[in-house]
Amino acid sequence: MSGKYDDILNLPHHVSASRPHMPAADRAAQFAPFAALTGYDAAVRETARQTDARLELDECEKEALNDKLRVIDEHLENAPEVTVTYFRPDGRKAGGAYVTVSGAVRKIDGYARVVVLADGGRIPIDEIAGIDSDLFRKP
Repeated sequence: MSGKYDDILNLPHHVSASRPHMPAADRAAQFAPFAALTGYDAAVRETARQTDARLELDECEKEALNDKLRVIDEHLENAPEVTVTYFRPDGRKAGGAYVTVSGAVRKIDGYARVVVLADGGRIPIDEIAGIDSDLFRKP
């Protein structure tokens, strides 16, 4: 049976004298799908990313936190160790996340309304949801 391409079937593979051989990965990339909407996947992931809503504390909880901050302020010379849970707003969308950090308190700045930790961390007082320390435990 004689075929249409019998004359070229057994010829050697052509090797260009002027162009280097293309690696298989680069050859495959020629046929990869085209992303017409660059950034679309990132936008979908960002939209799907979950954030927490900021919880509003009632007056009793706010007063309890103020009392704890006063106790910490009275013991600043001892650099008291505390564990603080606070709300960190998300920079890209509504909401944020509750973060818990531990460390020694260096200063409570009432003017800037921040708790400054010994490692340089700054916690906004208005975002604090909870404070724990050995100072609050009865012996």
